[in-house]
Amino acid sequence: MGESRGGGCCPPMDLMRSETMQLVQLIVPMESAHLTVSYLGDLGLVQFKDLNSEKSPFQRTYAAQIKRCGEMARKIRFFKDQMSKAEVLPKELLEKESDIDLDDVEVKLGELEAELVEINANNDKLQRSYNELMEYKLVLQKAGEFFSSAHRSATAQQREIESEDSQQAGDDLLESPLLQEKSVDSSKQVKLGFLTGLVPREKSMVFERILFRATRGNIFIRQTVIEEPVIDPSSGEKAEKNVFIVFYSGERAKSKILKICEAFGANRYPFSEDLGKQAQMITEVSGRLSELKTTIDAGLGHRNVLLQTIGDKFELWNLKVRKEKAIYHTLNMLSLDVTKKCLVAEGWSPVFASNEIQDALQRAAVDSNSQVGSIFQVLRTKESPPTYFRTNKFTSAIQEIVDAYGVAKYQEANPGVFTIVTFPFLFAVMFGDWGHGICILLATMYLILREKKLASQKLGDIMEMAFGGRYVILMMSLFSIYTGLIYNEFFSIPYPLFAPSAYDCRDASCSEATTIGLIKVRDTYPFGLDPVWHGTRSELPFLNSLKMKMSILLGVSQMNLGIIMSYFNARFFKSSVNIWFQFIPQMIFLNSLFGYLSVLIIIKWCTGSQADLYHVMIYMFLSPTDELGENQLFPHQKTVQLVLLFLALVSVPCMLLPKPFILKKQHEARHQGQSYAPLDETDESLHVETTGGSHGHEEFEFSEIFVHQLIHTIEFVLGAVSNTASYLRLWALSLAHSELSSVFYEKVLLLAWGYNNVFILIIGILVFIFATVGVLLVMETLSAFLHALRLHWVEFQNKFYEGDGYKFAPFTFIFTANEDE
Repeated sequence: MGESRGGGCCPPMDLMRSETMQLVQLIVPMESAHLTVSYLGDLGLVQFKDLNSEKSPFQRTYAAQIKRCGEMARKIRFFKDQMSKAEVLPKELLEKESDIDLDDVEVKLGELEAELVEINANNDKLQRSYNELMEYKLVLQKAGEFFSSAHRSATAQQREIESEDSQQAGDDLLESPLLQEKSVDSSKQVKLGFLTGLVPREKSMVFERILFRATRGNIFIRQTVIEEPVIDPSSGEKAEKNVFIVFYSGERAKSKILKICEAFGANRYPFSEDLGKQAQMITEVSGRLSELKTTIDAGLGHRNVLLQTIGDKFELWNLKVRKEKAIYHTLNMLSLDVTKKCLVAEGWSPVFASNEIQDALQRAAVDSNSQVGSIFQVLRTKESPPTYFRTNKFTSAIQEIVDAYGVAKYQEANPGVFTIVTFPFLFAVMFGDWGHGICILLATMYLILREKKLASQKLGDIMEMAFGGRYVILMMSLFSIYTGLIYNEFFSIPYPLFAPSAYDCRDASCSEATTIGLIKVRDTYPFGLDPVWHGTRSELPFLNSLKMKMSILLGVSQMNLGIIMSYFNARFFKSSVNIWFQFIPQMIFLNSLFGYLSVLIIIKWCTGSQADLYHVMIYMFLSPTDELGENQLFPHQKTVQLVLLFLALVSVPCMLLPKPFILKKQHEARHQGQSYAPLDETDESLHVETTGGSHGHEEFEFSEIFVHQLIHTIEFVLGAVSNTASYLRLWALSLAHSELSSVFYEKVLLLAWGYNNVFILIIGILVFIFATVGVLLVMETLSAFLHALRLHWVEFQNKFYEGDGYKFAPFTFIFTANEDE
């Protein structure tokens, strides 16, 4: 069970116990430190300890190098952002290319960034000028239209005035005193000024109102809507705008209008009243626009070429910078020797990796032309090592499910070994339908067959989870097909797949398909449920009884497995106390009650007895000496029940009392006459652990141990009842799935079929498909998954699994390329 290991550098994978770990010390010369850490990162089998935890990041040895790598990483992020905006894809890093020098990368990145920033600045400048000219052109067109229409209407009015006789003209002068003043004193004529520009459409009404109030109505404003959105020069975003023209009188009014324009983000443009000049300006603007367009296109072309050049080497540079940053972060965890000529590292590694680590150290020393080699030594420690299970793509998802509850204590029995089979099987008990199982299987096969392509893509959160657990879902679908064949359900429809039904109608009047009218005419149906049960009156009582008893049998079996696992844990850690006063009483208690119930269920199935098992179990506690009568399933049943009840009662104090007293006695014997702990190891790094042993005497609290054992005993005794009852969820969810499936089939599909209308039938089929996929294949799958998860985490794992360890997190470059900073 994990104690033995195969020979060679890669021993056989063993999921039952985590890998044997060792605390190693590496003394590395300064000149080969960088290369050593790099090679160990490629190996990915050493978890370094931070020996400089009291130092701030700025006080560490390689703070300057990390700052330098951070700056390069910033440049790479800038390039990535620019490439995504220009829709330039980086070239994939297909194979490991020859190693590149970091100094060269730094120089190249600096040059490219400077060039790209300059191109961007020029492009932004040109684009802004282009956008301003586009707006100017619109102002010239719209304001020109306004002036030309105003000029036409003024000319027409002038002609009218001239054609009228003098008397009418005199009357008009009396009616309009402004004109009269104008004609009387030409020196008092007011020259109106005007401003033109564009204002955002959503602000135009407020803009007009504020102008009117600020100038007390002494303005005249006209606005024209621009149909197409224009690009704003300052923000570079599309916006809907209006062209405005404001007539005002006096400099004070002008200064107010200018301030308001600035506040509203209204861009102003100069405009000439002269029609000839207007036409000339439009021609000039159009010419400049075409020139700018050509220049901008040329600039963008140059930028794309530059980004394409960056894209070719992007992944290589990115990987190099990330690797270097990771190396320097790790080097900062190493302590500097007093001579300042070497670095001292401590870390955890699996025992099997010793030769590989020493090979890496030797290669690093040779490749860096170091005068002295690195020293590798194993340290003794009382510290608990990390937990390391070597998994593959099939077992990793199951191990993640177990680790989500808690990481196994070092070399504790791993529930993941059994979870590989029991988890998908318990799921399938609740999800038994081979039609639905095939649907899930097809979806999973798509993920598995295209896993290489999908692994390199960015998937959504839900899709990422489904892809990660694709092999778990594959197992779930295969077991669902198996349990579906046992329940004989295909989208809730039974099929006589393996043989014709064993039952037949007694006569023509049994068309109701009740079991009363059926007689057995053939051999029993060979595999699973006889299809004739579906649709009968006694279908539900029969299936409920079957599934409920089956759930109890599965539950008791799995809980027994959990307790047996606690025995293997106790034997592995050489704890005879746990074997005699935890494992044995727990086995006796569980099996004298619920193991006995399981035996009764099997006897009842085999003999076809009519005994009421509820009655047997209840009166076994309430009145154990009473006669059983018709509920007797086997001879001497009453005596057996009394013995079992006595064993169950005795096992409870056996669980509770002896263990705390034995632990106390062992502790006293261990520390008798020892006021100081022996210092076997003189190494400085282990001084804390060894001296910590001298305080163990004060740390042992008998009351604390006793209360802990009391809680554990109460939890197990109550849990034996509640956990067994908890397995009835297998029956409940299986029944719910079956009934929902039959409702969708009968009340949607068959109902639509009965109308003899193609349109209604198509709607019925669509509703059935969406209901099946949405409710049964998604929601029900999730529901059964969560219930199976609970049965493993609570009912199974609490019998033996402490799960208070911590994961082995080696320094590795495997994920460096994929992770975003």
